[in-house]
Amino acid sequence: MYILDKRVFSHFDFVSIALVLPLVAISYQLVGSISPMLASKQIAYYSVGFVLFFFILLLPIRRFVSIIPFFYWINIILLVFVKFYGSTQGMGAKRWIEVPLAGMTFQPSELFKPVFLLMLAYLIHKYPKPKGGYTLKQFTIFSSYILLPFVLILIEPDLGTSLVLLLVGYGVLFVVGVQRKIWIGILLVFAIASPYIYTNIIKDYQKKRIEDFLSKEPSYQVRQSIIAIGSGGFLGQGVEDATQTKLKFLPIATSDFIFSYLVERFGFLGAMAVLLLYMFLILHLLSFNIYLKEYTLVKAFATGTAILIFLNMSVNILMVIGLAPVVGLPLPMFSYGGSSFINYVVLFAILENLLTFRFQDSYG
Repeated sequence: MYILDKRVFSHFDFVSIALVLPLVAISYQLVGSISPMLASKQIAYYSVGFVLFFFILLLPIRRFVSIIPFFYWINIILLVFVKFYGSTQGMGAKRWIEVPLAGMTFQPSELFKPVFLLMLAYLIHKYPKPKGGYTLKQFTIFSSYILLPFVLILIEPDLGTSLVLLLVGYGVLFVVGVQRKIWIGILLVFAIASPYIYTNIIKDYQKKRIEDFLSKEPSYQVRQSIIAIGSGGFLGQGVEDATQTKLKFLPIATSDFIFSYLVERFGFLGAMAVLLLYMFLILHLLSFNIYLKEYTLVKAFATGTAILIFLNMSVNILMVIGLAPVVGLPLPMFSYGGSSFINYVVLFAILENLLTFRFQDSYG
């Protein structure tokens, strides 16, 4: 653990925390108004997250950067283990590993996200960007670390998580800087390979979701979601008047479709307030690329976190308003659930650690 020094915490990023806390508070109020039992469980998740945040915050991560690849490969082994010994949890896809004698399961693909971003940051830190951007050789090295987990998670199958990791990985490289001709080549290959990918790789149930999205009539879930959003109006409705949720027409109102319930309760103004919180948080994280130019580890990790939040937020919101296929991506730090929330706690704890202790060595 780091030795505490008041000068160290002058570099703590209070802005990120100030933007996240209102999201958590609004989420708790919404979940509590639907189910007090779920709200009490969410308090337990918050408590675990609080303890975990301060534990990770005080770890000497910068002094042991060289062991980041070890954790990456441990998680890769877990993803391979899922393929052969994973549990389906009654959902038809092998995504979980059962903990012997504990009666518990965990999802390695969720645990992998913080390690994945750390590994990307480590590689960018180890191989600084040359003038003009990364070359094809360097890009290939990065791609191997991005594509390996993408394939392993895709075959579970978990198309949503695998695509998010793929886009986050290449999104970070795009922000850091890769030669333009490489991106042009990738777009051409993707355009040519798209028919094969759709025919041979995408599963039937995933095709059904795409077909539902492209059909003239939205699915039942999306129709109820749009009704809930429309009924919210400009200022929203009280708990008793939010009939779409109260009468259980709105599906999964505490999780995947919680944004619809947000609009039903707090209207257009409430939705805009939450969107602005996300926008300011994402822009704040991306701003590290401007004023922390020499700290590549921090910049890359913050950029990855920003892109991850943006992708999950965008897909979730577009999904509930009928502009994207229905996939199981929760609204970051807002949807009910422990795994996703604790993942983001870990991400912000690592980021705060890298920021707060970046001058630790100079304090002797």
